[in-house]
Amino acid sequence: QVQLMESGGGSVQAGGSLTLSCAVSGTQKGDWLGWFRQAIGKEREGVAVIDSNGRTKYVESVKGRFIISQDNAQKLLYLQMSNLKPEDTAMYYCAAQSGSLFTHFTPLMFGDVSQWNYWGQGTQVSVST
Repeated sequence: QVQLMESGGGSVQAGGSLTLSCAVSGTQKGDWLGWFRQAIGKEREGVAVIDSNGRTKYVESVKGRFIISQDNAQKLLYLQMSNLKPEDTAMYYCAAQSGSLFTHFTPLMFGDVSQWNYWGQGTQVSVST
């Protein structure tokens, strides 16, 4: 059973930085991991994805500002966020795709949450002007 638990959210001023962590357990070789966010009144959207070989992909709005990485030894997934903007305010979730559904990056994995079969509880990020 895959379990995910996020931490590291908080409040920050625009231009600031935060690093989110997700404790990952139960995943197997070949599983993919990702970070999603959901702002009030909006649908959940993919932010960054890392494949089973460590390759990464980002949604256009965070390219150059966010970095997804993982520490396999510590079983942690990270999202380093810099130059934060008020529009980054959202609940952030880590997600796992376990079962080898994914073989390559597609837009669908960012926009269709049903592609992912495990989710954490989320951590809130608030960015003020």
